Amino acid sequence: MECNICPRKCGADRQKGVGRCGVGENYKIARAALHFWEEPCISGDKGSGAVFFSGCNLRCVFCQNYEVSHASFGAEVSEDNLIRIFDSLVSQGAHNVNLVTPSHYAPMLARTLKKFNSPVPVVYNTSAYDSVDSLKMLDGLVDIYLPDIKYFDSAPALKYSGAADYFDVALEAVKEMKRQVGNLETDENGIAKKGLIIRHLVLPGNVSQTEKVFGAIAENFGADTCVSLMRQYVPCGKALNMPPLDRPLSSREYLIAKKYVLSLGFENVYLQQSSSADKEFIPDFNLEGVDIFNT
Repeated sequence: MECNICPRKCGADRQKGVGRCGVGENYKIARAALHFWEEPCISGDKGSGAVFFSGCNLRCVFCQNYEVSHASFGAEVSEDNLIRIFDSLVSQGAHNVNLVTPSHYAPMLARTLKKFNSPVPVVYNTSAYDSVDSLKMLDGLVDIYLPDIKYFDSAPALKYSGAADYFDVALEAVKEMKRQVGNLETDENGIAKKGLIIRHLVLPGNVSQTEKVFGAIAENFGADTCVSLMRQYVPCGKALNMPPLDRPLSSREYLIAKKYVLSLGFENVYLQQSSSADKEFIPDFNLEGVDIFNT
């Protein structure tokens, strides 16, 4: 059966091989553990129950999770065992179940989440390169959407992610996310219950993309949309040999981006310190939380 789950529409038979995303028809997980390095309303004080799915339909050259997204490191798990993984994270006190890079598993996750009936919010943590049809399958099953809108122009999107249509796809995807969950809602402790948080990672030498992306966010979603301006860029993967991505983001670049975003009047903005750009915040992908449930 041809796979057309994501905007790549690669047509691969994932029962017999792998798709453009690098994985076949079964769930494949690289790590499942409490994660404390998301936005404060996601991680809280108990941690987010982050499940890192193997493979990726976008596969950016600078991905910090390179061994997972490009090399598809991970272990295959059954649906029953994935639900056990979710239950384990909830039992550890996770504020939510955080599905990291889930786009290429969307129809499967729709079925699984119906069975799981999560007692905590479900977070869909994505590159925003999602098809609207796939997102509609998740309507009512995902509580919090956490998309990272990466580029505005087609040239960097093609160069860094092989997806010249990236922004057009991402814009429609995030519109569907907003339709489903609305603006961010938090509880009395500031923990996210429902809603949309739009992220953007500032890339070295690409501050113009940041300005264009946030201009589009303001125009299409309004200044009351919660946004996160990420400073955590660390050169990784193929980007180590691709100037200007082979260097860290400068303080000046982030300051320019920050001033521009704030000038747009956003009411709820997450910012990061320069200390966030450190490899120590990149998780170890060692099958933690997965190997005991490995099929």
